[in-house]
Amino acid sequence: MLQVRLWALQRPCLRHLHTTGIAKATPVASSSAAKSTEPAKWSPNSIRTGVIARKRGMAVLWNDQGVRVPVTVLQLENCQVTANVRSVRRDHSVYHAVQVAASDRPAKTTTRQMLGHFRKAKVPPKRVVKEFPVTPDALVPVGTTLSAIHFVPGQYVDVVANSIGKGFQGGMKRWGFHGLAASHGVSVSHRSSGSAGNCQDPGRVWPGKKMAGRMGNKRVTVQNLAVVRVDTALDLVFVKGNIPGVDDAHVVIRDAKKKMNALSAHNQAKGLYEKVLPKGVDDLPFPAGTAQLARSLPAIIEAPAYRRSPFTPLE
Repeated sequence: MLQVRLWALQRPCLRHLHTTGIAKATPVASSSAAKSTEPAKWSPNSIRTGVIARKRGMAVLWNDQGVRVPVTVLQLENCQVTANVRSVRRDHSVYHAVQVAASDRPAKTTTRQMLGHFRKAKVPPKRVVKEFPVTPDALVPVGTTLSAIHFVPGQYVDVVANSIGKGFQGGMKRWGFHGLAASHGVSVSHRSSGSAGNCQDPGRVWPGKKMAGRMGNKRVTVQNLAVVRVDTALDLVFVKGNIPGVDDAHVVIRDAKKKMNALSAHNQAKGLYEKVLPKGVDDLPFPAGTAQLARSLPAIIEAPAYRRSPFTPLE
């Protein structure tokens, strides 16, 4: 298996597309990029953009120690940058974001407003458009095609998706309630939730009470998933574990807020420079991992196993 200690080249959160964001979208000036001859460098205080991918299903991989690892396969579908957003908040702070779109669609099924937006960015019409807040140094030129190499094997990511809808469910399935006794003394109430309120005081049911109701089909974020492998030829990202949603659903992937962004800045401030990035990760593509960068790297890059082999006997 190929072990690659990764590189330094080209850096994230989420907000839905809004008409005011489109109006204020401005392309990155090419003159600013020409002023600096050296490529941009990632720093622990930088926040990179995220990407939009499709969940293709689950599979298993075996690492270099022979350990079986369950993974979810995510594929990028012509994920491109359509705008860079800059707006001033009421407290005079500046909001920066990168607008990303993915999955080409026919022009005849796209509204004229969005056709003009995509034409301005010089990209084909897209099905999904999302906005990722970034730091000012992590803006990406409009029209850039993002690649699976945006994420480094060994790093951690957060994945956001809509969970599978399960319809109206009872308290036992929805909340994991124990239910009532299964003995003869309980008549046709074995799966009942029991009492839902109190007496005259307060005389009502508290808001947020766990009861039967509609389950699933909600926006769910799974945090701190390890990236096991990336395939730059097919634009595949293999993350350890499962994520919500049905197969072929669109999901959002971004650097883990806790194990990447917050932890990197914390260790940098404490002077723990060897722990700024996860073990085996030397740097992150900055401001983003592009298709141009992917062509200069191996087709498949895997994260090596750093733990002791479970098949080696203890001495």
